[in-house]
Amino acid sequence: MISKNKIGAMEMSVGTIVTIVLLMSVLVLGIFLVQKIFKTGTSAIDQVDTKIQSEIDLLFSQEDKSVVVYPKERTISISKGDSGGFGFSIMNKEQTTGSFSYLVSVGEIGSGCQLSEEQAESLIVLGKTGKEISLPSGSKLADAILVKFSIPETAPLCQIRYSLDVENNGVQYSPTIGIDLTIK
Repeated sequence: MISKNKIGAMEMSVGTIVTIVLLMSVLVLGIFLVQKIFKTGTSAIDQVDTKIQSEIDLLFSQEDKSVVVYPKERTISISKGDSGGFGFSIMNKEQTTGSFSYLVSVGEIGSGCQLSEEQAESLIVLGKTGKEISLPSGSKLADAILVKFSIPETAPLCQIRYSLDVENNGVQYSPTIGIDLTIK
């Protein structure tokens, strides 16, 4: 005859095994879902980059300019606590290979805006400067340059005009381009 202790021990081990199997299933499912979410997020970023690049290529074909900016209107609205920016590309219309550089800086701060020039400069978190971009004659950048702004929750509502200056071998290559940022 089987004693009660042995039955209890068998019930305990079956319960433990079921619990372990269920926990492993949840763990595998969790890993799968996280992987799926990150893969979707990465492909969405690639699609945005592809869209911006195709729009910039379209701007080069429509306009006879050496530097083009996307969005075409050169206005950006970013909410507090968010990030966003603009893309631009350079086409070398000179007869020789060029060594290009660029600088994004504060051009003008709207009246009533409670930001100093240094604070407005600090909103640029990516793509503020670029040096020694070599482009053969007649070619353009393979990938657009993205300039990204990050707006803190504490930023005041205001408008800031940023200036994009592009140089070729130390000489101004195109007229200064203004990009208007509205913090909302």
